[in-house]
Amino acid sequence: MTGSTLDSAPGLPAPETMAATLHAALPQFRQVGWLAETGSTNADLLARIRDDQGPLARPWLLGTHLQTRGRGRAGRTWQNRVGANLMFSCAFDVFLPARRLPTLAPLMGIATCQALRQRIGTTHRARLNMKWPNDLQWDQAKLAGILIESTRSGTAQVADHHVIIIGMGLNLLDARALSRSLDRNIADWAEISAIDPQAASATAADLVASTARAWYEALNQATSHGFVDLPALYAQVDGLAGQQVDVIDDGHLRQTGVACGIDTSGRLLVRSASGTQAVSVGEISVRLRR
Repeated sequence: MTGSTLDSAPGLPAPETMAATLHAALPQFRQVGWLAETGSTNADLLARIRDDQGPLARPWLLGTHLQTRGRGRAGRTWQNRVGANLMFSCAFDVFLPARRLPTLAPLMGIATCQALRQRIGTTHRARLNMKWPNDLQWDQAKLAGILIESTRSGTAQVADHHVIIIGMGLNLLDARALSRSLDRNIADWAEISAIDPQAASATAADLVASTARAWYEALNQATSHGFVDLPALYAQVDGLAGQQVDVIDDGHLRQTGVACGIDTSGRLLVRSASGTQAVSVGEISVRLRR
């Protein structure tokens, strides 16, 4: 595809340049790649994991200028255009009991939010927060989404050895058009950069490297020390705190109340007249009541 529009995406360096920059910025990663186009970076990494002849040493990072079959949570399609989105996935080995894997959804959201906040000046930093389980919001408008999948490594020797693939799509441009087409509020990094010089100075590679490094460090911390600090970490980025919320599952209203943080399992706590209940991580969306 050399010389095509995909190799010279507006606002993004050529794929080989992006890969080289990220490889230098992420020495902990054993494989770093960036493509002009692919179906899904999550699917690509899953296929690589399941290839018995493939490389074993992780973590890996794979990004792309364009995804033709990208997926979000609950099977939603990621809408993207060359140069308007940052799309990448990372694969990590984790050693946790299977029952603990859902807790990684909010953990990765928290890590991402904190990493990207560091790319924004202190005056505006708090305007970036997280909507449970792991959507990033700028002024209550969605800036980025995260999809986490897990599989077993073919070389796993212990029951607690899993490989997780974390995929992220971050809007660089097109927020206004996406807001119209999706009929909900969407934000993009250009909007933040327009008012914040520190955000404007961050390159696409900076945003990817900061996020991937935060994922790596958060997973190491959780594996070593568990999730006892998770509620306190979430409180620092909680975009739902004190808000009236509806919990929607499969199109049906399951619960309503006031969001009041998460527990050490990463479950959203919703307080109502009948008491406080924990909402499990899964294909459940939480939305502000209007």
